[in-house]
Amino acid sequence: MSDPTTRALRLLSLLQTHRSWPGRELRERLGVSDRTLRRDIDRLRELGYEVHARPGVDGGYQLAAGTRLPPLLLDDDEAVAIAVGLRVAAVQGLGEHTALSALVKLEQMLPAHLRRRVSALQEYAVAAGGRGMSVDPDLIAELALACRDHERVRFAYVSGLDVESTRNVEPHTLVSNGPRWYLVCWDVDRAGWRTFRLDRMSRLLRTGARFTARELPVEDATEMVFVSDTEASYPLEAVIHLDQPLEETRRAFGVWARGATANDSGGSDWPVGGPSLADLLYGPGWIPLDVAWTVSATPEVTDLLARFARRLTAALPPPSEPPSPS
Repeated sequence: MSDPTTRALRLLSLLQTHRSWPGRELRERLGVSDRTLRRDIDRLRELGYEVHARPGVDGGYQLAAGTRLPPLLLDDDEAVAIAVGLRVAAVQGLGEHTALSALVKLEQMLPAHLRRRVSALQEYAVAAGGRGMSVDPDLIAELALACRDHERVRFAYVSGLDVESTRNVEPHTLVSNGPRWYLVCWDVDRAGWRTFRLDRMSRLLRTGARFTARELPVEDATEMVFVSDTEASYPLEAVIHLDQPLEETRRAFGVWARGATANDSGGSDWPVGGPSLADLLYGPGWIPLDVAWTVSATPEVTDLLARFARRLTAALPPPSEPPSPS
């Protein structure tokens, strides 16, 4: 490795990925002499990197935090991951202007093939709140590019009921919500809007087929991840009959009230469901305390809810006696 620039970049990469390097190991990895290694260390210091030297037979080198931010050396996945993190941070307290300004600077330093990924992520990956989960950055980047280019994609998908299917979709937007990433898209075969979790996808294929972008049925793509598809079915389902008009139910629950309908008594019927008891109980927990309600469900679900109610009652202390009038 005779080229000084290439050698210095390789040295910087090694120093950034290890807390401390013995001088002997660095020389062996770079294939250089002790004198050449010292010259390369001095070159990095001139560029603004603070490199500490440890003298002695077992001496070595360590990259420390400096007084100013020097250039960073990132591989492709690291650059894409930082772009995703900046976009999520923009809506989670760091500040839209600060995060997007940093994203623009990062994009300007990237080679063309990575700049396309970052540009697509900036425009087509949005965060609804919470912290993103560990998802392959290549998958996020490819889907963001497909959103930007209006290009159909196919992928294998495993549903919450462990049913695998192949989906052919027109991608619209990527959304992070809590611990998960979702793709909001138009399902071509099912002729309807769908949301898919990225951690359940595999074998993604960009088809090259272009489409005309459709208008979302809601104002914000993030709303799509909060509502269940009207055709979805769950192992546990119930209908909550609320003693309040449909308009008040929609006002109280917002997008969560999708699927609620008015009933003959002037109240509203609100379908809820999920793969577990915890999911089934999530909705009723948001019902205001002054609103009366009842539940209709299959005998199996009714029995499950009744058993939980008995356990909850048994776990609570007896109600306190009201003070007697003096």
